[in-house]
Amino acid sequence: MKTFATHMPRRRFLGLAGGAALALGALPLIARAAEATGGPGDARMRIGIIGSGHVGSAIGSAWARAGHEVMFSSRNLEHDEQLAIEVGRGARAGTPREAAAFGDVVLMAVPYRALPDLGKTLAEPLRGKVVIDACNPFPSRDGEIAEWAREQGAGLASAALLPGARIVRAFNAVSAARMGAAHREPGRFGMPIAGDDPDAIAVASQLVRDVGYEPVVIGGLAMGRHLVPGTALAGEHPPEEIRQIAAGL
Repeated sequence: MKTFATHMPRRRFLGLAGGAALALGALPLIARAAEATGGPGDARMRIGIIGSGHVGSAIGSAWARAGHEVMFSSRNLEHDEQLAIEVGRGARAGTPREAAAFGDVVLMAVPYRALPDLGKTLAEPLRGKVVIDACNPFPSRDGEIAEWAREQGAGLASAALLPGARIVRAFNAVSAARMGAAHREPGRFGMPIAGDDPDAIAVASQLVRDVGYEPVVIGGLAMGRHLVPGTALAGEHPPEEIRQIAAGL
């Protein structure tokens, strides 16, 4: 097996006791975005969408509907421009590099085989940013890189391939159609997420709620190996059920 990363840190999850830690410490991104509205629940963010297929377009559309500014990007700018027109207010289109620079937060929703190259070409604009990793490694589609990622665990693998980014793994094992409709019954289902950075988790949690799910932190990036299709956490589950499943992993 080829080695795709020279160093794979075993990141330690910084636990969040009863959710209180989300309210402590510096959350400059949420605070800055909320200045005009007076509260983090109303914060508007600029979000770069890298990969505007079924998943990226569904989530990006939901965020635009919630009042955020989104920039769709992929290898097909014409498609993204048409998508932005269809979504309407709050949406625009650009190249992946422009989307990475535009976003306070970046959603990565591309085939896993694209991550090594994106990690190199977008290293500068992604450095220090919250990156929501919605990418799944499928060996049948992505080849050897997917086999390696599954061995390492998808969360830790993505962190190694996107060095400098503050990775939160989310939106990994629910259909795009369901994610696009979750706002109709907000909070009914939970969205398991995994990450090592409490501030990044706080930002991602707000954005998960804006799509219509209740965020459920299952642990650090090492737990990201369970956030792929085919696992017990795949599909939609009520928040408490997610907590029960995660406790048994």
